Parts: sequence; structure tokens; C-alpha cells
Amino acid sequence: MRDITGHDFTAKDFRTWAGTVFATSTLFELGSFETQTEAKQNIQKAIDVAAKQLGNTKTICRKCYIHSGIIDAYLEGKLLSRVEEQEKQQDTGTQVQHTEPDSLRPEEVNVLAIFKESLEEA
Repeated sequence: MRDITGHDFTAKDFRTWAGTVFATSTLFELGSFETQTEAKQNIQKAIDVAAKQLGNTKTICRKCYIHSGIIDAYLEGKLLSRVEEQEKQQDTGTQVQHTEPDSLRPEEVNVLAIFKESLEEA
């Protein structure tokens, strides 16, 4: 990978990407929350899904394989609105705000867009 990209990547990087995408997709499917208790339950369900997919414990998955920015964005209400906006753009064929590689799946494009937005806000 280093020869192709010029950057160091490890298996952990790929697992973190996958865990983050699994968690994001699950949170989007679960939808919004009314209370903090419901939010925490939804986050736990997303962690469960990611942990099962990666073959890790929930604790390790949450600590090592789900980017904290996704959890923060969900709790702030930004995650669902961003994913909905992204999907609406994809459905209508509207130009996506950021140029994305064609090889990414829609859920990966959503995660990448969320990361880029958080970098722009920082």
C-alpha cells in the first residue's frame, strides 16, 4: 500500500474505516432520537453491529474501530442531516459538494463527507 499511495496504512486503518462505516450506516437506519437514553441505546446498537462485523468485542470496537467524530456528530444531530443531504444529492444526480472517488460505496461517501465537514469547521 505504501508503494501505491505514498502513505503508511495498516490493517487497523482499514478496520477503523470499516467499523466507522458500519456504525454510521446503522445509526442512520435507527434514525433520530428523542432522549439521551435513546441516543445511547442507538449508539450501543451501532457498536454491536460493527463489533459483530469485525469480530471484536464491543469495548474494543468502540475504543479502536469507530471514529469518535461519528458518535459526536450523531449526538449533535449533524450525522443524520448530513447523510440525508448526501443521499438526496445522490438520488437526484446533483453534483456532490466534494469530489469523491467513484469506487466508494454511498455509505463510505457519507462518512468521508462528514469527516471533511468536521475538518472545515475546525
